[in-house]
Amino acid sequence: MTSQAKSPAKKKLSFFEKQKPAVIPVLFLMALIMSTAYGILLHKYELFPYKNLKATYRSLSNRKTCGPWSIGIYEGSSPFNLSSPADVSNPVLTGKNCGDAVFVADPFMIRKNGKFFMFFERVSRANNQGDIAYAESTDGREWKYKKVVIDEKFHLSYPNVFERQGAYYMILESHQDLSVRLYKAKSFPGNWKYVKNLLSGYSFVDPSIFRYNNKWWMFVTTPVSNILNLYYSNNLQGEWKAHPMNPVIKFNKHIARPGGRVIIYNGKPYRFAQDDAPYYGIQVFAFEITELTEKTYAEKIVSENPILTKTGKGWNSAGMHHIDLHKVGNKWIAAVDGRNCKFD
Repeated sequence: MTSQAKSPAKKKLSFFEKQKPAVIPVLFLMALIMSTAYGILLHKYELFPYKNLKATYRSLSNRKTCGPWSIGIYEGSSPFNLSSPADVSNPVLTGKNCGDAVFVADPFMIRKNGKFFMFFERVSRANNQGDIAYAESTDGREWKYKKVVIDEKFHLSYPNVFERQGAYYMILESHQDLSVRLYKAKSFPGNWKYVKNLLSGYSFVDPSIFRYNNKWWMFVTTPVSNILNLYYSNNLQGEWKAHPMNPVIKFNKHIARPGGRVIIYNGKPYRFAQDDAPYYGIQVFAFEITELTEKTYAEKIVSENPILTKTGKGWNSAGMHHIDLHKVGNKWIAAVDGRNCKFD
């Protein structure tokens, strides 16, 4: 009769199999606790460069698959009939000629002593964060990049620069700081100081300030880009109040988000809106503000055709989303931006 005794190996295996239902949950729980604690320590003490890796990945991804935003110059006989001049080599500013940035966008111009100064968002390749930089031009056609002038710990963009009673101011988008920040030039154009928050407590996007009928007005949207709110104040650094008709544009990504400086043309204010549907930054429409008081607001579209749009080829083939207009002599000059690929 043959012996049926089990080998030592089989005995050990049987013992493990008997304990398996209890061992696996314990091991899983221990691994979960250890990995959670390790993750908290890494995040709290920044032992692992998440931000740098994320910025590097996004930068490399964008460089491989997406053409970046860049800045150009348009001009025309009216604010609503613009084109790229034959004697301008657009784009005039790119990430490459602005200190090897990821991209440049949101240009705002101002003139002083016959010279043009352009302030814009410059996204750094080091951390993928937006800072405010500037360039200079003597003729508005050829531009020379100078330097970054405002760099905070959070993303900055949309540097709406303006002059008031001999002083130079700038209002920025700083939605990551939950604020609309006011800066003043200590020494124009290269030295700026933070003054105060005009609005606080929410993610205000693309603040567009203008003065009309002896009062200050400001449009803002949200990161979703589907509503437009309006604020007003008697004094630039005074109390800003929300308009009772807010949101003045509701649930419309085609026309809600500001697309550049509000202008006064023939005594009337006009705002510009970027079309963000079905994707961000396609084209820009103009609207005449027909009624503007502390209690009422009304507007009408200037034309069903956009004043800026994607061209299908070149530096702005896939979209345009910003315009800053200035009357120079008998024509209008505009700083615009565009990109040559579609972002999802």
